Amino acid sequence: MWWPGAGTLFVADLHLGKAAAFRALGQPVPGGTTQENLARLDGLIARHVPRELVFLGDFLHAAHGRGARLLAAVEAWRERHAALACTLVRGNHDHRAGDPPAALRIAVVDEPHLMGPFAACHHPQHHPTHAVLAGHVHPTCRLYGRGRDSLRLPCFVHEGAQLILPAFGEFTGGWQVEPAPGRRFYGVGGDAVWPLPPVA
Repeated sequence: MWWPGAGTLFVADLHLGKAAAFRALGQPVPGGTTQENLARLDGLIARHVPRELVFLGDFLHAAHGRGARLLAAVEAWRERHAALACTLVRGNHDHRAGDPPAALRIAVVDEPHLMGPFAACHHPQHHPTHAVLAGHVHPTCRLYGRGRDSLRLPCFVHEGAQLILPAFGEFTGGWQVEPAPGRRFYGVGGDAVWPLPPVA
C-alpha cells in the first residue's frame, strides 16, 4: 500500500527464506523466490521513491531459513537502498526467526506502531483511535465465471477501519476470506488492483 502524503510504502508478509527453510527440512521446493521478492521491491521503490518502507510483519520466515546466501542477498538489496528508512513491525514469524541483522539497518517495533492516522500491525485487530493496516492472513478471494470456472486471487480486504494487505512474498500461500456484508475486496492481478462488487 502506498501512502503518498507521508512517502511511505507498506508491504506485508515477505517470508524471506521460506523456500530455504522448507529445503532445509528435506522438502523439494524451487529456489529463486528471495531474488523475485527483492526485485519486486526494487520495482516499487523505483516507481514511488518512498522515504520509508514499512514491513507489516513476517519479514523472515524461520531461523533455519536465514542462511548466509539469503542474508547476503538481503544485504545487497539494502545497500541498493541505503538512504531508505525501513521499519519492521514484528509478526509471529519474526518472533521465531529473530530480528533482522543490525547491518540491515531496519528499525524493529512491536504492534501497534502508530503512524499518523494508521496503526501499523501484523495481526488484524481493532484500534480505538487509528485505522489498522495489517497482514498475517495472506488473504485471497475467488472470482466465478458464467460456467463452473473460477479464479483465486490475492486481495486487499477492507472492513470498517481495517485494511488487510495481501502477502507480498512469492511463496506464501493464501487463505480465502469469505464475503460478508460491509467487507470489500480489492483483487490483485498482474500490475492492477481493482474493486470487486460488494456483497449485498
